Formats: sequence, structure tokens, C-alpha cells
Amino acid sequence: MSRSADRATAPGRLFADLVDGFLEATVIGSFTRVGILTRRRVAHWSEAPRLDEKLILVTGASSGIGRAVAVSLAQLGADLLLVGRDEERLAATHRSAASTRGGGRIVSAQVDLVDPGAVSSFAEGVLGSESRLDGVVHCAGALYAEYRTATDGTELTLSTHVVAPFRLSLLLSPLLFATPLSVIVTVSSGGMYTQRFDLNDLELSSDVYRGVTAYARAKRAQVVLAHEWDRRWRHEGVASYVMHPGWVQTPGLDASLPTMARLGPLLRTPTEGADTAVWLVAGGQWSPGREGLRTVDQPDGIWLDRRRRHEYYVPTTYRLPASRRRDGEALWEWCAERTKTGR
Repeated sequence: MSRSADRATAPGRLFADLVDGFLEATVIGSFTRVGILTRRRVAHWSEAPRLDEKLILVTGASSGIGRAVAVSLAQLGADLLLVGRDEERLAATHRSAASTRGGGRIVSAQVDLVDPGAVSSFAEGVLGSESRLDGVVHCAGALYAEYRTATDGTELTLSTHVVAPFRLSLLLSPLLFATPLSVIVTVSSGGMYTQRFDLNDLELSSDVYRGVTAYARAKRAQVVLAHEWDRRWRHEGVASYVMHPGWVQTPGLDASLPTMARLGPLLRTPTEGADTAVWLVAGGQWSPGREGLRTVDQPDGIWLDRRRRHEYYVPTTYRLPASRRRDGEALWEWCAERTKTGR
């Protein structure tokens, strides 16, 4: 199976590689709907594997990409734990996921992920009621135009995208460790390409706050955290991947980036944006020797359209491999201190 998990012949894969490289070089062609539609066609993508009797937790499931991930996973037969802040929209996702098939189990929980007490209570409930957790998909996110803080004083963008996923994953890690071939997938953003990771400059203060910058820095930090999860937890059987969905038409985009929303038909649908996350959860990135690959260190990179991509396109953002290792360790310690959940 090729790295894009397609069914093409060798000449077909070569053509697909050439097309993929051209799209990637254009950026616009890669990130828009043109990219996924073209790649799917020339690489002859196969369907993601079934997930019957697998339990997957999806955060940010109440709308946008999170909702699309939930519905797509339900179509593959997964049992679902759906987490979101908005009760009404979460219920709508629950109904949509439940309507895709029969016999599956779907549990929804209204949880504000930046509320430590709410997350702890939710995690305790999951640990007490479940015996396994095959995957976690971190989709929750938001771009805040004005400076705000979570209850612990952390800037809200950073708390939502980095601190909250760290806390939740750490609290649920006993179930991930107990489940063979479990996986964490983090939904980042192509906006992270514009920012260099610097822990000392990660959290913006109120006097210099700019929503787009805070969002991009938090999304870069998500990439660093995803690699650190993989480095620390792969020996426990937990793989961690980070992807970006391209440019997707979502309610969040309409509200926070109206200029980009004007791209209209060029924007991906939420289901198209969710495709790689679902594919990664379903094990599509593995060759038939999947278990053996669990002992191999995961290289850096960010996934888009079923391929691992470079995570540095802007020269000023580049970090040497040794620096990346230190970045991951430092961010882990920073998150552990913020969450008071241990190291």
C-alpha cells in the first residue's frame, strides 16, 4: 500500500505524485477544494477501513469539521463519545450521526473544555464506564477577535487549542494505553505555517493581542504537542497524528474570517475537510504490517489529503530537529504546569 493508501498502479502512482506535488507547490490549489477533488481522483482513494466496535471520542462535535468527523465515523460503524459546548447543536450532531446506521452506540456530553472541573468530571465518568478508547479526535477550536482568558488565566485561544486537549488526553490516557493500536488525531490549521514555535512568545498578552496571530501560534503549538504525544506514548501503543483540513466552509470561518469565506465554491465542505482525520483514525495510514510499524518513531510533519506534508514552508519558522525535541519537552512541561495534571 502506498503512502497515500491508494489503489493505483505504479505509473498511476507516479502521475498522482506529480499532480500532488504541483498542487502542493501552488498552496491555493492544495488547500482549496480543487486539491482534495483532484487528489482523490488521480490517486483512486480507497474507502477508509470499518470501525465496528471501536470507541472514538470527538471534541468540537457540535458543528463544522467536528460534526463532519462524527458523522463520517458513524458511517464507518464506530461507537462515539461526542463532546461539545452547545447543547442544541450537539444534539443535532447526535441525531445526524445516529441516522447514518443502526445498532451503534453514541453518547453525547455537553462539556466546556476550558473548564478544568467539567473536563475532570467528564473524564472520571468515561474512565468509570468504558473499558477501552480506540481514538480521540481533537476538533474543538475557535478564533477569538478580542482578548479573553479561561478560568485559570490562560489566554482563551491557547487554552482551547493546547491546554484543553493536553488535559483531556492525559486524563483519558489509561484507556488509550489499555487499548491496542489507539490513536490521537489533532485537527490543526494551515495557518500554523505562518508562525514559528517559541514558548516564550506563545501566549499573547492583552496589549498586543491579535486574534489571527493567537490562533496561528496555537495551531503551531498543536503540531508540537502532537509530535510529543507520539514520542512519549508510542511505546504504550498510542500513535499521534496532526493534520490540517485545508480551507473549509464552516460557521467558524464565516464568523471569524469573512474575507476568506468569500472564496465560496473554492472552499472545501466540512466532510472533505474531515476526510484525512477520519482516515487516520481508521488506520488508513498503515501498511498491512501495521503492528510492526508501531515501534518506529513517527517523523515530523503534518497530514493533508492522506499524505504527510512538510510542516515548514516559511524559512523564518524553521526549527532544527534537536530544537524540535526541546520544543516538545518544554511545551509538555508548560502544559503540565498549567493543568496541574502531572508530568
